[in-house]
Amino acid sequence: MTQTSQRPLRVLAAMSGGVDSAVAAARAAEAGHDVTGVHLALSANPQSFRTGARGCCTIEDSRDARRAADVIGIPFYVWDLAERFREDVVDDFVAEYEAGRTPNPCLRCNEKIKFAALLDKALALGFDAVCTGHYATVVVAEDGSRELHRASDMAKDQSYVLGVLDEKQLAHAMFPLGDTLTTKDEIRAEAERRGLAVAKKPDSHDICFIADGDTQGFLAQRLGRAEGDIVDESGARVGTHEGAYGFTIGQRKGLRIGHPAPDGKPRYVLDISPVTNTVTVGPAESLDVTALTAIKPRWCGTAPTGPGTYTAQLRAHGGETEVTAELLPGAELRVSFTTPVRGVAPGQAIVLYDGTRVVGSATIATTERRTTVTA
Repeated sequence: MTQTSQRPLRVLAAMSGGVDSAVAAARAAEAGHDVTGVHLALSANPQSFRTGARGCCTIEDSRDARRAADVIGIPFYVWDLAERFREDVVDDFVAEYEAGRTPNPCLRCNEKIKFAALLDKALALGFDAVCTGHYATVVVAEDGSRELHRASDMAKDQSYVLGVLDEKQLAHAMFPLGDTLTTKDEIRAEAERRGLAVAKKPDSHDICFIADGDTQGFLAQRLGRAEGDIVDESGARVGTHEGAYGFTIGQRKGLRIGHPAPDGKPRYVLDISPVTNTVTVGPAESLDVTALTAIKPRWCGTAPTGPGTYTAQLRAHGGETEVTAELLPGAELRVSFTTPVRGVAPGQAIVLYDGTRVVGSATIATTERRTTVTA
């Protein structure tokens, strides 16, 4: 198995305005590729997105990306994908919470924007590949097919949010940072050596389209406040809330329950019912998930046949856990955990791995606990 070919390509480098994408574009150009930089304008009003160093979609970020392209010596453009981003990412985010699920907007952005809308447009314009600053690796198998693997440095690995890419998209994806065992400090030092002003710019975090970081307030503005009950596992009312959409499975803080549990132990969100606008809470052990069903699988290559043993990752910065998985009729993925896991919420993604290879990703639909099933 080898790294992807290094023959000169026409490359479109997605430049967010951060240090990773700037260094990735610089490395692609240094490797001899014909590189063009592009910044994606994802909001009709960029000032409504995060400002300063915390964002990835602001006017400031666009300017930082342009300055980096000038230093690298590559052409640079800004593409307006605001309407597509609103429909595929922001509206989806709101709808998922309204349905009682917990979405991953960064994963959805990678699927729908960076490696669907952007790649489709790049290929239509004659580019061979899209380059990003993600930490992951594309390798070519002996039969010529592409595979997505974890980054060489597990501490920075971002393959979880790329698990939605299929083999066709991987054939046109380039991740120059994924196969280097350099620390983030070394990436910043490289950026400084290259004269890139973003060398010391802090990483972006949180959700770019929620300007103040208040997810519950953002959802309340769009869905309205709807008071409902917080109940325990017996159905007894223990508190109230202003919208079930403001909670996620496994949440402990912000429940505002007026009195402690009878045993004095903390309580966690166990279930969210948008139909009855009810949030159910209970002890940590009631969060133990033994199995789940996932839908809308996307495979980074050929879909697996029959049951198999894999490792699974359930959140962007989570660890791996051993599972048995099988693709059922109707494209449902049945996953059983060797050891129960906690904090698994419908709407999130499960990504399967075979060693370092990403097998594919699917959206969690239902979870099974020791005594209950939630959806």
